[in-house]
Amino acid sequence: MFFQTNWGNELSWDAFCERTKVSGYDGIEVWFPSEKENQIQLKAALKKYGLAVAFLNGTNRSLPFEDGLEAYKKHFNTLIEWNPVYINCHTGSDFFSFEQNKAFIDAANKISKESGIPIYHETHRGRFSYNLPDTNTYLKAISDLNLTLDISHWMVVHESLLHGQDVLLEEVIEKSKHIHARVGHAEGPQVNDPEAPEWKSALSRHMDIWETVIKKEWRKGNKVVTITTEFGPPNYLPVLPYTRIPVADQWRANVFIMNAIKDRMSLE
Repeated sequence: MFFQTNWGNELSWDAFCERTKVSGYDGIEVWFPSEKENQIQLKAALKKYGLAVAFLNGTNRSLPFEDGLEAYKKHFNTLIEWNPVYINCHTGSDFFSFEQNKAFIDAANKISKESGIPIYHETHRGRFSYNLPDTNTYLKAISDLNLTLDISHWMVVHESLLHGQDVLLEEVIEKSKHIHARVGHAEGPQVNDPEAPEWKSALSRHMDIWETVIKKEWRKGNKVVTITTEFGPPNYLPVLPYTRIPVADQWRANVFIMNAIKDRMSLE
């Protein structure tokens, strides 16, 4: 089940959802719009084009810890009212202590159990899960911690394609329930164009890891695996100097990676 990101989108909700549907997606993953009119337009577009929705929630790192935790918990209540397929979280901070980050994880997991809505915690720079070894520490301590695997972040954090780290990756893959599909490399979280031949090895490495996650879920009887294609706009997407013209097309990159996964896994 493939979701399109609205990261960098400047279209109306109707136009964005129409393009998403035409491109072959099943749904969209978005930050919840703050303005009431945008909420109305989003709901109408989802219904019109028959798209599922997933939301993001995140720790506001500009707030003091206690205030940030309360805001994080409160926002879940708004999101759950929409009955999303899942909620993906940018949880905690790499500046927080283990116990502070655990408080955010525990709060989200409690809400997930009470609501029945899956809540996942994304592997992401700047968050509790910014690197592979520390994430394993959290996984060992919190049995119900489920991840959104965005492996591209760790490629740049560890300046490698993580070859030789299979032991550490095993537990992460086991607890990964959702995938953010973007191709990173040793010096950045996003290649300029996933179709370019110079990124063949990076693309192959990401595809191998994604396939392992998908097949693991299938073996567990979970026939529907959710995947968000998440190539981003500038400044994630490199631009030419002075003109700031993007060197590739964000939408095309996301559709390419969706179709590459479909082909790899023999999905319709």
